[in-house]
Amino acid sequence: MTEIPPTLPIHYNKAIRTLIRFGLVMVVIGLLSGIAFQESAKKMNLTRSDGGLSHLDAVLNLALVHGHVMVTGVLFPIAMACVLHLARVCGGLEISSKALGWIVNIYLPFVSMSILLMLYKGYHVLLSARAGMTDMSQINSELFAGNLMLRHGLCGLSHAGMGLALCIFSWCVWGSLKAKKQ
Repeated sequence: MTEIPPTLPIHYNKAIRTLIRFGLVMVVIGLLSGIAFQESAKKMNLTRSDGGLSHLDAVLNLALVHGHVMVTGVLFPIAMACVLHLARVCGGLEISSKALGWIVNIYLPFVSMSILLMLYKGYHVLLSARAGMTDMSQINSELFAGNLMLRHGLCGLSHAGMGLALCIFSWCVWGSLKAKKQ
């Protein structure tokens, strides 16, 4: 006879549903970002210029968005949802609702922020190249209106937030899988 897996606590169901829904929304965003890249790159007519900017330089940042959305916005949340479920089914201890709330409420906004920053940079470089700018260092220096601290601060914050959430997730799941005393 097969054993019926334990029902998940309500806060697990909520976290898993949120992660899966976020992943599904990001599938659409990832596909749209891929289409946007393809259409934007088609209209880019740039040969290597005196400033060293090539067609690849002009479109690369935008090209990377699609893959990053699919990995950080789709695969990670769905993998996190699966790990939560599997850890519990395998006899893992219950992770508190507060910890799951921290994980979901930190990771999802910061991954969204990271994707928006990538889109901004990708279109900034592409549109600057279309406007005739050929010096990549000048294009980069004009990101965020030339405010380097803002640029590094936002990028660092988004990556630190994602990393923090993944560390909390790993810590919680690892702790839930401790061997039970017989």
